[in-house]
Amino acid sequence: MSTNTFHRHNNLASPSPSVAVSVEPSSNVKTRRLYQVWKGNNKFLCGGRLVFGQDASSLFLTSFLIGGPAITFCIRMLVRMKEEESLFSQLVLIGGAVLTVLDFMFLFMTSGRDPGIIPRNSQPPESDESFDINTPSMEWINNKTPNLKLPRVKDVMVNGHTVKVKFCDTCLLYRPPRASHCSICNNCVQKFDHHCPWVGQCIGSRNYPFFIMFISSSTLLCIYVFAFSWVNLVRQKGNLWSTMSHDILSVTLIVYCFIAVWFVGGLTVFHLYLISTNQTTYENFRYRYDKKENPYTKGILANFKELSCSKIPSPLVNFRTWVTEEDDGQDESYTSDLEKGLDYNGIDDHLKKKAGEKEGAYDIFVPADQDLKYSQWKPKVNSHDEKQ
Repeated sequence: MSTNTFHRHNNLASPSPSVAVSVEPSSNVKTRRLYQVWKGNNKFLCGGRLVFGQDASSLFLTSFLIGGPAITFCIRMLVRMKEEESLFSQLVLIGGAVLTVLDFMFLFMTSGRDPGIIPRNSQPPESDESFDINTPSMEWINNKTPNLKLPRVKDVMVNGHTVKVKFCDTCLLYRPPRASHCSICNNCVQKFDHHCPWVGQCIGSRNYPFFIMFISSSTLLCIYVFAFSWVNLVRQKGNLWSTMSHDILSVTLIVYCFIAVWFVGGLTVFHLYLISTNQTTYENFRYRYDKKENPYTKGILANFKELSCSKIPSPLVNFRTWVTEEDDGQDESYTSDLEKGLDYNGIDDHLKKKAGEKEGAYDIFVPADQDLKYSQWKPKVNSHDEKQ
C-alpha cells in the first residue's frame, strides 16, 4: 500500500486529542486556555473542566420541575413523621431523598460533561488527486482551491458493511461513523444521539450512559412519589374523597406525577428500545436501518452489555490546553495544534503498519468495541503545560 493511499485513508480518520502548544517567551505572544477561544457555542465553568451546551440555562427549569415536587413530597413526609412517628414514614422519606439526589447527580453529570466533541480543522483535508472533469453524478465540496476537489460523501467499511461518512463544512473534516454536527452547540459529536433541551447539552458517546440513568431515575422518582402519595391518602382515617379534599398537597403530587411519568417514562422505554437495537435517536428518526442491516448491533444482551460495561471514551479535546494569542496590531488571532493543520495524520507507526496490512478496512473507524475508540492517538505534553 503506497504512502499516498495511506494518507488518503487518514483523511477519514478521527483526530487526535488536543495537544499543548510550545510557547516561547515573546513580547507579542500571549497565551490563553483553549476553552476561552473555542469556536463552538459551549459554555464553560471551573476553568474549562465543566462543558455545557449553549442552552445550559434550561437546567434551572429542569431542576425546578424535578426538585419542586420531590422536595415537596419529602416535606410532606416530614410532617407525616411528626404526626405518626412511624418507621414507615421514615423509610419512605429516606427513599425519596435518595432518588432525588441520584436524579440530580445524573442530571449534572449529563449536562456538565463533554459529550464527545470532535476537534475541528482550520483547513480541509488534503487530497492526493486533482479532478479536472465534471462529475454530475457526485457532489463535490466547494473550497477556495480550484484544483482540489473532495467528495462530500465517502464510503468506509464497518463490520463488513458499507457506511457513508459525510464532510462537515463547519468543522472541515469527514465525520466518523455515527457522528453528526449539532447546529445548536456548533460541534461535531461522536455517536451523536440528539441535543436534549432539558439538560442543555448534546447527548453523545461520553454522556449517553449518564443520560439513560437520568431519565430512568426520573421515571422511578415519579412512580415513587405517585405511589406513596396515594398511600398517604389511603392510610388516613375517614372517607377517601373527604381525605383528598383535606390533603390537597398529596392530590397535587399525584396529578403532577401521573402527567410527568407519561413523558419521562415514555422516553425511557424508547431509549431502552434503542439500546436493545444499538441505534441512536438520530439514526432511528432517519430510518437508516429499515431497509438495510444495522452494522453495529450484536444482539439484545450484547448491546446492553456494551453500554453498561464498556469504558467511557476519553475526551478528544483538552479544553484546558494552552493556545497562543498572536498580537500583531490587527485582529487577534488564536492558534493551537487544533487550529493549525490538524489533518488526521497523527497516527502512530503501529497503526500505519496495520493500515498497510488491511487496505481499505478502516479499522480505526469501527466503534463496536468501546475500548478501541480513539485509543490509537497519544497526546503530546510539553514543559509549558506541565508548569501550569
